[in-house]
Amino acid sequence: MLDGILFFPITPFHEDDTVNHEALTAHLEHGISYGPGGIFVACGTGEFHTLAVDEFAEIVATTVTVTAGRVPVFAGAGGPIASAKLMARRAEDAGADGLLLLPPYLVGSPMAGILDYVRAVADSTDLPIIVYHRGNAQFTVAAAVEVSTFPTVIGFKDGVGDLDLMSRIVRAVEDSTTAAGKEFQFFNGLPTAESSQAAYRAIGVELYSSATFAFAPELSVAFYDSLISGDTELTNALNREFFHPLVALRDQAPGYAVALVKAGAALGGIDTGSVRPPLRNASAVHVTELASILAAGRRVLAERAVPVD
Repeated sequence: MLDGILFFPITPFHEDDTVNHEALTAHLEHGISYGPGGIFVACGTGEFHTLAVDEFAEIVATTVTVTAGRVPVFAGAGGPIASAKLMARRAEDAGADGLLLLPPYLVGSPMAGILDYVRAVADSTDLPIIVYHRGNAQFTVAAAVEVSTFPTVIGFKDGVGDLDLMSRIVRAVEDSTTAAGKEFQFFNGLPTAESSQAAYRAIGVELYSSATFAFAPELSVAFYDSLISGDTELTNALNREFFHPLVALRDQAPGYAVALVKAGAALGGIDTGSVRPPLRNASAVHVTELASILAAGRRVLAERAVPVD
């Protein structure tokens, strides 16, 4: 079972577009020093959609080696069913502790087909699985309850943002899993999840993805601590000065949910390299704006004497 802030690392690339494992190691070590509750590698922020299977397996192996058991490591898997099953097996072979199952390829399917997809991946590995409710893999309440009964499915991550539906899913799945004596967790997986996490906590979703942790872990930790402790003044100040402006900047271009994170990590000294197509790097103007937003967030911490290192 996971707890605390969830770290979604970037995938750094060399100029020749190969994976930069040295930079990935530095990125992971820096993040681990801030005490995340889990690392989700080669997922959306890590440009999962651009990775060859061998690259994916090597990234997972590097992450497992660097963490050395200090933090649970979950790896992304998804896309075409054959690829998803292969990635699940390669992640298991590399020593991952679990999987985040992303949606299948773009084809539409009936709800029973989505359940078959999850079942097929689950049958290919012994790793615990968190299913991702988004895109073309959106679950009804009944389907969410059914998928929660799969033996190795341990969590449900929302990337849709329909709080009414998610509230009903949480209640129904909790009723089912509690009756079965099964531990089960829910996750807020919206981009810049901090900006919506107070609402998600109100419906029983305690965990969330923090892309911010990948480039400003001190702000991510301060926000998490303020939320858990009930320090609404600090929560609101960080939203006002950092997270809400970050959302506005993120919405300036498609793909900025990843590209801005990579730009932020580069500002912090990580040799990130470029994003891969079809994403584009953040523009110089927007990187400058991101630096200003980061400075504003850090001023909030300085005014409250919150440690930044």
